[in-house]
Amino acid sequence: MNIFEYSIFEYFLKPGSFDVLVNIIIILVKIAIVLGVVMFHVAYATYFERKTIGRMQVRMGPMEVGPHGLLQPIADMLKLFFKEDIIPEKADKTIFYIAPIVSLMAAMSSLAVIPFYKDFAVANINIGLLFILAMSSLGSYGIILSGWSSDSKYAFLGGLRSSAQVLSYEIAMALSLVGVMMMAGSLNMNEIVKAQAEYPTGLYLIPQIIGFFVFVVAALAETNRTPFDLPEAESELVAGYFVEYSGMRFALFYVAEYVGMIIMGCLAATCYFGGWTIPWYIIKILPFLKYVPGVVWFTLKVYFVVFCYYWIRATVPRYRYDQLMSIGWKLLIPLALANIAITGIIKVMVK
Repeated sequence: MNIFEYSIFEYFLKPGSFDVLVNIIIILVKIAIVLGVVMFHVAYATYFERKTIGRMQVRMGPMEVGPHGLLQPIADMLKLFFKEDIIPEKADKTIFYIAPIVSLMAAMSSLAVIPFYKDFAVANINIGLLFILAMSSLGSYGIILSGWSSDSKYAFLGGLRSSAQVLSYEIAMALSLVGVMMMAGSLNMNEIVKAQAEYPTGLYLIPQIIGFFVFVVAALAETNRTPFDLPEAESELVAGYFVEYSGMRFALFYVAEYVGMIIMGCLAATCYFGGWTIPWYIIKILPFLKYVPGVVWFTLKVYFVVFCYYWIRATVPRYRYDQLMSIGWKLLIPLALANIAITGIIKVMVK
């Protein structure tokens, strides 16, 4: 046994070290549960999107693979896994390899601080909301790097659009959440949910309706979804920043986008819809609802937000680039600042 192994062995024989080992195991189990559940939901989020948009366009959607097409996500995964990984000859190969991993890791890291249920989060930190905003900013670097490294004018334009879009809408999103922080008095995600449960309305959607509107629009832009999918824009840039990617590297970008949608749904559920709780007046009207587990309420709220993503994609056309920038700087940021001012005035007057 070498010195390093011996020191580790000695460490776990010390008093109290067993508790540390148990905590590590609990954290690893939480990570496995969260990643497993989220990846399952990501796989079938693609299926439900195709089905939902198909119904809205009066067609069936996937029907061939399995009953009603239920095995379509598995077929897509196998296809991408075995597909040839093509790399452009003049691409910057190192950055080309790293870019999709940066996008996926940034999205996955945000899951660590989301409280899916009371006291159930991988990491319960005091700056959880700030951590998610930081990770969403890092995720955009993967898009920018992929566009620059691909040696393609379409990918490069997609990367440039993404950098401008993130700069515009990241500010609006952060400002839209300031009102929630002011009302809860904390950046801790668990504390925000508990503060909503004690608030007269049971959630922050009503007093923060302006902030919620700004958040929803900014969330669409942050995840590059219609009508703000300018970095991809199939009709203009073929596929935008990942036009040169194929196989599993393409799948990593695809997964990162859908994980981002789920994270935005979790953020909306936590900050505006009361997280895993339901308002007291609903419980008073329908007492049997208190027996429904909190994780079910949280999941339904996330599903509602994700469904809105599909609904908007099926009904709203893509904005022009100048319209995208005007909405961000001339509408959303002033609205978010006005919401902060109104929240501050009301908070002072109530005291």
